Amino acid sequence: MAETLYIRIGSQAQDAIHWLIKTNANDEIIASGELRNSTELKQLTEKAEHRSVITLVPSCDLVLKSLSVPSKSTRAMRLAVPYMLEDELAQDVDQLFFAYADIDKQFDEAVKDKNCFVAALDRTLMQQWLQWFIDADISCKKMLPDVLALPLVKNGCSAIVLEEQILIRQGVWQGITIDFSAWPVISRQLINSVISSEKEDQNQQERFSIHAYSALPSDSKELNITAMPEELPLALLAQHAQQQPFNLMQGEFQYKEKRSPVRANWLWAAGIAVFALLFNIGIKGSHLMQLNAQQDLINKEIIQNYKRVFPNSKKVRINTIKSQLKRKISAAGGEGEQAGFLAMLSKVLPAFSAVPELKPESLKFDGKRQEIRIQAVASDYQYFDTFKSEIEKTDLGVEQGAQSSQGEQVSGSFSISDRSNGKRNARGGKS
Repeated sequence: MAETLYIRIGSQAQDAIHWLIKTNANDEIIASGELRNSTELKQLTEKAEHRSVITLVPSCDLVLKSLSVPSKSTRAMRLAVPYMLEDELAQDVDQLFFAYADIDKQFDEAVKDKNCFVAALDRTLMQQWLQWFIDADISCKKMLPDVLALPLVKNGCSAIVLEEQILIRQGVWQGITIDFSAWPVISRQLINSVISSEKEDQNQQERFSIHAYSALPSDSKELNITAMPEELPLALLAQHAQQQPFNLMQGEFQYKEKRSPVRANWLWAAGIAVFALLFNIGIKGSHLMQLNAQQDLINKEIIQNYKRVFPNSKKVRINTIKSQLKRKISAAGGEGEQAGFLAMLSKVLPAFSAVPELKPESLKFDGKRQEIRIQAVASDYQYFDTFKSEIEKTDLGVEQGAQSSQGEQVSGSFSISDRSNGKRNARGGKS
């Protein structure tokens, strides 16, 4: 069952810290307690493992402001806000951290014309709070002003006493955390705010009330206080903190997931593997581009040679040369020296394609013997044997002539004849 650890810290390191563990499903309290100061946060390290952690901070250390900013751009609005509040804040805006919220304005008529909701607090204090959790090895992903975890009250406010402080929520984005000593002043301000509104609505004082979840100081008789069932302060805050979408940990203080050493090593290995794969693909791609370029040159040479042999050809495509060549041989009827030469040449060409290392220097055709004599060169003797093997796969006869080495090249000759023609002649002589 999923559980959450709620921690309410103080303004200073020596302030008491309250904590509570609650189930998310049925709001059952598992455990609760109090620590004397921030150095004892380490006692919660084990309790924080495998649980989500929500931290509540004193609202007396920050300012909640609702503004109407004349801008449709969120970025421009947030750039302008610090300087709009400059005269209202005691500190230099450069020393403050600003966190922004998206608020449902339907519940609170007082903010219906507002479009910017911001919390401002000392940047150094925010860093100090987060350092406490770092020192205690506690992963806190959400930090919330304590008053925003109190219940919302229509036409009124909610309040609860926590140690020597009173937490008061006055609206959807308004609340204060005060010391007991400040209660007479605050209660008088609440009374005056009700009285000043009587001209607008005679029933306002009757409708405005404070929902108190614990006993308030005795000098509160003039206020319309509704006593609510008393609860453990942190238990009441925990009921509403989970549903509150606002989080102080944003921007420069946004929580960053820690990576385990195993995962980091795995990611490092995966990065190397990806780099090697991309590098290999790059090499293969470069090689493929070179092969495509070579193929384009060979295709151009074939087309040029074809046009040189058949100058009247207009449209010549590399993928149709073979079929066009066969048609021309067929059109010649297979008779005469040219027909015989072309017929044999069409059978020899695949052998040259199979052994591109063998380069013909001269080619002669004996029409009477129906024989092609080829003088060729290559860089090695084996290419002559390979070429002969390719010719022998056809119905042509081949005789390999003498070979000689000339520097880095080997020169040799072939005599290629038509076997089928020899067989016809033999049958004719026998008859």
